[in-house]
Amino acid sequence: MTGALSDLLLRRITKTGPITLAEFMADCLMHPEHGYYATRDPFGTAGDFITAPEISQMFGEMLGLALAQAWMDQGAPARFTLAELGPGRGTLMADILRATRGVPGFHTAAEVHLVEASPHLRGVQTTRLAPLHITHHDTVTTLPDQPLFLVANEFFDALPIRQFVRKGDFWCERQVGETEGKLALGLTAPLPNAALDHRLNDTKDDDLVELCPALAPICEEIATRIDAHGGAALIIDYGDWRSLGDTFQALAAHKATDAMAAPGTADLTAHVDFERIAHFAAPLAHSLLTPQGVFLERLGITDRAQALAAQMTGAPLTTHIAAHRRLTHPDEMGTLFKVLGLVGRTSPDIPGLIRANPKR
Repeated sequence: MTGALSDLLLRRITKTGPITLAEFMADCLMHPEHGYYATRDPFGTAGDFITAPEISQMFGEMLGLALAQAWMDQGAPARFTLAELGPGRGTLMADILRATRGVPGFHTAAEVHLVEASPHLRGVQTTRLAPLHITHHDTVTTLPDQPLFLVANEFFDALPIRQFVRKGDFWCERQVGETEGKLALGLTAPLPNAALDHRLNDTKDDDLVELCPALAPICEEIATRIDAHGGAALIIDYGDWRSLGDTFQALAAHKATDAMAAPGTADLTAHVDFERIAHFAAPLAHSLLTPQGVFLERLGITDRAQALAAQMTGAPLTTHIAAHRRLTHPDEMGTLFKVLGLVGRTSPDIPGLIRANPKR
């Protein structure tokens, strides 16, 4: 399988020329026969990486209660979409639903929709959430036109990116080509790029800037529904307010690896540019970009952790304490991961988050 995708890409490049990094990522992650997500369950200690929902149930509980409070603050609409982008094994949605069972009317009103392109992971999610009826989508474009309460945890970092290196007022694109029979990165000739005009004021020669082509259409679809019908979106990922520098990375067995060496066998990600999410989600209001640890503490994760700890001893207690630290501590995921909230312009803020431009 490793050689198969590499050979396919090399034949394509030999025939038609170098491909963008975004095209390379898309094939490596979602090729129907050899793509990373299409062929395996990469999550957990036995996989290549572990996400917050797999670390502790408390993560999903906090997010679920925050969304439920946002739903109540917006008048508890009698029918709404509860959606997750890139739901992994379904662990986060399962925890959200368990934590909100006691919220009057929430489950009756909620229609669960999962945006998942991987057939393998769809099956895992269906089994995990059974007997609940869920609706799967390939993209956000087919989500219902009704109030939308959405969560996306480590979804945007897996979207394919393009990379550009500044040369004067022009940009060279970093592309994947062939060198001595192997896949290798190279640069195009410098060209003007209108999509990067806004970065000419804060970059210098040889600075590298990343663009995510899928960001605008996804954010615009989410914003259209929330602006028209109400709702809220919680986006949790690693990255910063504005992208600068090479953040493209490959991960296998919880370790960094060479992205070009074995296409289709490693997870490929890049840091999220939260400023562009907020920009493309206009006219929605957005929160200040908030460290995950701060967000979870505001929601009461430590009180929840203490309540659970009171029922534990020995190894389970040690694991539980370590999980709380991993989710919240600045030296762990607490600062690396950030949270951005999106709501309608006149809607109350999502619990745990502060609006970037408060209503006057």
